[in-house]
Amino acid sequence: MLEAFDLPFVQRGVLEILALSVGAGLAGTWIVLRGLAFFSHAVGTAAFPGLVLADGLGFAPALGALGVALLFALAVSRLARAGEYDSLTALVLVGALAAGVILASDVFHSGSHVESLLFGSLLLVGTGDIVLAAAVSAGVLAASLLLGRRWLALGFDPGAAPALGLRGRAHDLALLALVAVAAVAVLTIVGALLATALLVVPAATTRLWTQRLPAWQLATVGLVAVEGVAGLWLSAQTDAPPGATIAVIAGGAFVVAALARWARARVRPAPALAAAVVAAALALAGCGTAGRSGDGLQVVATTTQLADFARAVGGDGVHVTQLLQPNTDPHQYEPRPSDVAAVARARVVFVNGGPLDQWIGNVVQQSGGDPRRVDLSRGIPVKLRGDGGLDPHWWHDPRNVEAAVAEMRDALAAADPGRRAQFQRNAAAYVSRLRALDRRIEACLRAIPAAQRKLVTDHDAFNYFVARYGIRYVGAVIPSQTTAAQPSAGELASLVALIRRTGVHAVFPEKSVSPRLVQAIARQTGASARYTLYGDTLGPAGSPGATYLGMERANADALARGFSGGARGCP
Repeated sequence: MLEAFDLPFVQRGVLEILALSVGAGLAGTWIVLRGLAFFSHAVGTAAFPGLVLADGLGFAPALGALGVALLFALAVSRLARAGEYDSLTALVLVGALAAGVILASDVFHSGSHVESLLFGSLLLVGTGDIVLAAAVSAGVLAASLLLGRRWLALGFDPGAAPALGLRGRAHDLALLALVAVAAVAVLTIVGALLATALLVVPAATTRLWTQRLPAWQLATVGLVAVEGVAGLWLSAQTDAPPGATIAVIAGGAFVVAALARWARARVRPAPALAAAVVAAALALAGCGTAGRSGDGLQVVATTTQLADFARAVGGDGVHVTQLLQPNTDPHQYEPRPSDVAAVARARVVFVNGGPLDQWIGNVVQQSGGDPRRVDLSRGIPVKLRGDGGLDPHWWHDPRNVEAAVAEMRDALAAADPGRRAQFQRNAAAYVSRLRALDRRIEACLRAIPAAQRKLVTDHDAFNYFVARYGIRYVGAVIPSQTTAAQPSAGELASLVALIRRTGVHAVFPEKSVSPRLVQAIARQTGASARYTLYGDTLGPAGSPGATYLGMERANADALARGFSGGARGCP
């Protein structure tokens, strides 16, 4: 039940929580005392543009977030009067979020790195984060010793503070800056959107049971440590983001504490009730999926396509762990603790290459294992460029798949020489089916007049398919090879004009991307949006695209029907 604590990334997370508990606990008491709960939430969320800048320019996310958080605190402090922060906090927060959205969508086209910081990630915790947490705790402790009495006086009677020689604005600015720094320190674990799970909720919980400041602060520090460590363990057990699990535990503890306080004066069994709730939570958490494995050579494949190839080549001689699931977006994927555990057990890890699964490098590093990592994109014969590097959707050309299957066969044989002949037979049979499918798709699509073979999709995922089968690529709703980008209004208007000018009959939504933009464009242009494609991932079991061969058959059929106005397909 406690095996999760043997994982290196969980151990680093525990160290960060323990290092952070003093700073978060002390800061939380000042936040609750001074009524700054909304500010603490807002300052973490407002760090978003700093995260985007750091991600786009390639420097430490904490630096970008810290710079923006301190500017946010300064702006609120300068604009607010008499400690009335809520309305000004909301105003400055809107501006910060607007700047972040513009930077993310139109300047840097930022993706999953920023999103993982918004929601927290166990796999991002490094030595620098632990050092930052310890430094923040030391700073908060020192500031509390130096300025705590003044903050306490300002909190209880801000009107009398000037008579006592206390300059409220300067001390308030110091407190706001302290909260901003503490909010940045918790970003890696709980994320910007859930910073209050460690900064506010534990302090609000302990205040239900004590009113004396020293006891309140000590209890809050201890509760932050307990809830944080429990949340990390539960995150590893359930594959949930750590921010969400810590928030759930913190919220549950607050509810139990409130009920127990109410019941202490009315109902005797309050301790039994609290114990029952905690026991139920632990029992449910124990139902995690960590540590499961199957028989045969342990293999990990990042994408649905690679997992399908590995199962076809390996047969019953391999156990394939597929990290990405059907109809999910690989560009936005956040690895889970179970992914790290699977990689730690694996002998071979098959990687797609390019920007599609760059996150696998961190997973392999965090696993502590020593699997052979095989980047299948390196040996493909047809390589297209785009977005500053290799277009990662190389499997939309069957010739590339044939080369990848051969490399996969050799990697499996090297890992398990006793099954070499089995792997060779399976690979040869699969290549035979692959070549037959390639011939049928080419014959079907080239039978449609070239003037009708015009493609508009969600994003640039079909360049290999277009080049292989003589299709004219007109454009994409997201003009990028990653769905992490966002189209601007000008780009959408240009695409609508281009569709009308070129006489495109159909636009094709993808099954793993929201179809709303494509459908809106179809309504504006009169084009059809009936036919969907499998772009980045395979479909679920039982669907036409559940396998790679089925996916390409379904795509060819959908394209033929869209190009011809439904007159013909590719059976």
